Amino acid sequence: MNNGHVNQAMRCLRGLAAGFFERVQAHNPGVSCEIVEVSPRDTDTPIPTDCDLYLSSGGPGSPFDGEGEPWTRDFARLVDGVVESAIQGGVHRRALFAICYSFELVVHHYRLADVVPRADRKFGVMPIYTTPAGQQHPLLSPFGDRLFAFEHRNWEAVNLDERRLRSFGGQLLARESRDGISKGRAILGLQVAPGVEAVQFHPEADRAGVMSWVARPEQAAAFKAAYGEVTYLAMLRTLDDPRRLARTYALVIPGWLGRCFNEIAGPRGYAELPPLEDDPCTRFNAHCSGEESAAPSARSTGSGDRVAREI
Repeated sequence: MNNGHVNQAMRCLRGLAAGFFERVQAHNPGVSCEIVEVSPRDTDTPIPTDCDLYLSSGGPGSPFDGEGEPWTRDFARLVDGVVESAIQGGVHRRALFAICYSFELVVHHYRLADVVPRADRKFGVMPIYTTPAGQQHPLLSPFGDRLFAFEHRNWEAVNLDERRLRSFGGQLLARESRDGISKGRAILGLQVAPGVEAVQFHPEADRAGVMSWVARPEQAAAFKAAYGEVTYLAMLRTLDDPRRLARTYALVIPGWLGRCFNEIAGPRGYAELPPLEDDPCTRFNAHCSGEESAAPSARSTGSGDRVAREI
């Protein structure tokens, strides 16, 4: 969903998918894994519907830019199809994880909240506050009441319709403030419906990617102007703390991939993956060079089955 823009996120997502495939094959030597990328916003390439796991990336741009265009209808059909498959369960179950721009698309599609422009850009490594439901949900349960993640957004979802969210089987998992107000009103994490989880922040961001961004003079100056020199230096220290951004990178998406794989493993006769070790240090710098573009869709095949895709 990055509309053809070069960024670090796609490198990170590819690295996370590659690490997941290694785990799958270590426990299932006969399963071959394939990653396939589509970039529907700038190419109108149809989003394939025959994969198992979808990672849908960040932007840039307004979540309303493509209103009424073929790719937005295609994305809506995909999300609805994933939910239907998850409700049915079994061998054809699919799952989707939506990040930032894709989070906004999903929230708008299901009319769960107001998606509105921010008064100013929010960017940098920020605290994400989990709700009581988020602290019990497997996506965020390793983190207690707070985790740290990279944010870069001009839009946000506010005024959550909790009754409507519950009607889809969803839950509010994370927000911008502990009290929902003092540091900002944004919704940052949702279990949207069966098979669909979504976050406004960037759990795919690694230290190398964030450093390549915050080291740019214009970005450093903008951050300091917005948040101050002290906060900028604190952010740099956070990048070297394995308990913060490193854990988010190592546990959120890898945990989601492993958990969703295990939901289809039984019906397909695969061996389940063991839980992740909570030891981010060895993995945090594993994929740390080069900027790449395009938006991935990951596909994995085992006996004709596709396991993951990024959009």
